[in-house]
Amino acid sequence: MTTTYRIAVIPGDGTGLEVVNEGRKALSAAAGRFGFALEMTDFDYGGDRYLRTGEVLPETAVADLQAFDAIFLGAIGHPDVKPGILEKGILLSLRFALDQYINLRPVRLYPGVDTPLKDKTPDDIDYVVIRENSGGIYTGTGGISMKGTPHEVAVQSMVYNRFQVERCLRYAFEYTRKFGKKARGKGDANTLGLVGKTNVLTYVFDLWERAFHEIGERDYPDVKREYYHVDATCMWMVKSPEWFDVLVTSNMFGDIITDLGAETQGGMGIAAGGNINPEGVSMFEPIGGSAPKYTGKNIINPLASICAAAMMLETLGETEAAAAIEDGVKWVTGNKIKSMAAGRMGYSTSEVGDLVVEHILKG
Repeated sequence: MTTTYRIAVIPGDGTGLEVVNEGRKALSAAAGRFGFALEMTDFDYGGDRYLRTGEVLPETAVADLQAFDAIFLGAIGHPDVKPGILEKGILLSLRFALDQYINLRPVRLYPGVDTPLKDKTPDDIDYVVIRENSGGIYTGTGGISMKGTPHEVAVQSMVYNRFQVERCLRYAFEYTRKFGKKARGKGDANTLGLVGKTNVLTYVFDLWERAFHEIGERDYPDVKREYYHVDATCMWMVKSPEWFDVLVTSNMFGDIITDLGAETQGGMGIAAGGNINPEGVSMFEPIGGSAPKYTGKNIINPLASICAAAMMLETLGETEAAAAIEDGVKWVTGNKIKSMAAGRMGYSTSEVGDLVVEHILKG
C-alpha cells in the first residue's frame, strides 16, 4: 500500500510562492520515483491575509495544522506590515504552539558555490547546528517599567528548565549518533559540541553543561563530547569550520551562529532549516526572507526551498528521496548555475527547479 503524507503548504509573502512552487516540483518528482504520495494543502497565512482581514492567524490554525504530517513554508515578511507582526504572530506563534523545540540547520557548502572563506571546500564546510527553539530569551520573559522616563528599566531574561534542556540535548545526541561524521564515513568519531558561555552566563550554561555531560556519559558513550564558548565558535566557523561535526546550543546563540554559517556556505539562497517536533508536526523553510523586490520576476534562487523539501522528506523517513533531491541540488550548483544571487544564476527560478527535477528523475 502506498504511503501518503499530508503536507500543509504556507507560501507566505513575496517570493515565497515562487520558491515553494519549485520545492513542490522536486517533492513530486521524488515521490513519483520512490513510490510514495503527497497530499499538499495550501494555507494563505501571511501579509496579504493580514492586510485584508486584520487577522495574523485564524483561531483554528494550530488545530488545522496538527492534522498534517509536516509544514512546508515559503517566506514571511510583507513591506506593508510593520516588522515583527507577522514574524512573531506566525513564525514564533506556530513554533511555540506546535512545540517545535528543535531548529535544525545544516551548514553545507555545495559544489560550485562560492564561499568567502579562503581555500575552503565542501569537505571543510559540512556540519549541523541544533538550536533549542522553545525557550531562552526569545520567550519574552521580562518587561519595561517607567517607560519613556530617564529611569526606564528594560529586562528580558534567558530562562530554561531542565526538561527543555534535556530533550534538546537528547535529540542532538541521537542526531549525532545517526548523522555525525563517523556515521557518514567522514571521520573517526561522531562529535557533539555544546556551544555556550559558561564563564559569564554561569547559571544557564551550568545547567546546560551538567546535563550535557550527564546524559552523554550515561546514555551516549559512543558520541564524543566537546564544549566551545560561543565567541570562539564564531572565530573557528570562519578559520577552521572543518573542526565541527554537530553543534547544539541555546535559542539566541543558535540564531546568531546559523546566520554566520549560512554566509560561509554561500548565502541565504542555499540555506535551509527545519523547526522540528520529533513527536509532532515539523515545519521546513528556506532561511532567506521574502525578498519583495524580486516578487514575480522569476529570478529568485529556489535552491534553499528545494533543500528544505529534502530536509522534510528526511525527517518523514524518506531518506532515499531526500538524498535524491540533495544530489540534484549538488549537480545543479556544480554544473549549471553561475551564482547564488537573484538574477545572476544564468537560469530563471523555474528553470533551476526544472534542472533539479531532471536530475532526480534520471537517478
